[in-house]
Amino acid sequence: MSRTPLPLFTGDVSDFARSLRGQLSSCDHTPGHVELLNMLARSAGYRNFQHFRAQCESQTRLDTPPAPIAMVDTGLVLRAARYFDASGSLTRWPGKFSHRGPCLWVIWSKLPPRQDMSEPEINGHINGAHLFEDHALLRRELFDRRMVSRTPDGRVYRRIERQPTARGA
Repeated sequence: MSRTPLPLFTGDVSDFARSLRGQLSSCDHTPGHVELLNMLARSAGYRNFQHFRAQCESQTRLDTPPAPIAMVDTGLVLRAARYFDASGSLTRWPGKFSHRGPCLWVIWSKLPPRQDMSEPEINGHINGAHLFEDHALLRRELFDRRMVSRTPDGRVYRRIERQPTARGA
């Protein structure tokens, strides 16, 4: 068992004590640690200690404010959009390093998730997302920025599931 403090509240202490006394009196032996935890949880209105613990953890998650959402740099998105045609294909590779990240995320989004791909397969997905016919450059950039992983021999590629940053890197 963990040492995480779990606050136990009861609406009526008298009912709690009466329930606990009834459970202890029906037990023909001295209850062990886990058995006593289950008795306490049942006296407080839970099915067992695991139910009590799950409720405490859920309440903690509800009480914790969510992490702030990173603001997207719309200027960077608009600059990156200039590199794509109306159908969403990358027309040219950005010369500026800060413009490359958002373009790579578009390419990354077109790769199948949680699927192993051979080099020809990943090249096919990349070629379907751009028009300037340099899949090796894009594949290498995706790997260097840890957006895809590959085996040491380079035969199997896999998209790495992660969130893009607000800056598109």
